[in-house]
Amino acid sequence: MALKTLLAYVAAVFVLFVIPGPAVLIVTSRSLQSGRRAGIFTGVGIGLADLCHALFTVLGLSALLLASATLFTLIKYAGVAYLVWLGLQALFSRPAPDGGAAPVAEPVAAIPISAGEAFRQGFLSEILNPKTALFFLSFLPQFVDPAAGFSVSGQLVLLGAIFVFMSLLYTSALALLADFLAQRWQARGGRDRRAGPWGQRLVGAVFLFVALRVALQGD
Repeated sequence: MALKTLLAYVAAVFVLFVIPGPAVLIVTSRSLQSGRRAGIFTGVGIGLADLCHALFTVLGLSALLLASATLFTLIKYAGVAYLVWLGLQALFSRPAPDGGAAPVAEPVAAIPISAGEAFRQGFLSEILNPKTALFFLSFLPQFVDPAAGFSVSGQLVLLGAIFVFMSLLYTSALALLADFLAQRWQARGGRDRRAGPWGQRLVGAVFLFVALRVALQGD
């Protein structure tokens, strides 16, 4: 594969990252509410799911998925249902009150999320999106050169790995930036992101928005 092709691919991926998508919204909102660690692990989960989609493209599984309208629709709405469930859970979950504390109208702290849970949510929200499979199936082959002396499958794996590596760098940077801005806001006298329900509602609203976006996309 020629160097200029690789550079063109990297530039194209960078442009795609500049346009905010579901992954950007999920990682950013999770980082604002739960901190950079949760945001980074959400991005890692999304990246691993993207790597799986790239491998599915190499193995021809994505083509089989897209050839079956029924299977495509089932996976699509399974993903939508999962995102809706995450959104409603974030909107309506409440932390357990302290033992001797008086009851209050609003929770005083958002429910924390572990790194493993953040990873799982990121992975499942991405792997259950058949539009991602369609993206890899249509995007990666554009940069494959059959005459490059390197197998087509090997080139697809390389391109997929580069995409995932760039995605991890980008989502990690987003998580760090969102966490930094949240800390600056708090330092300037703003409310702690974990104080009150706004953080949970932000995450819930993002998951519901992404679910709606996926559901309304044409099959």
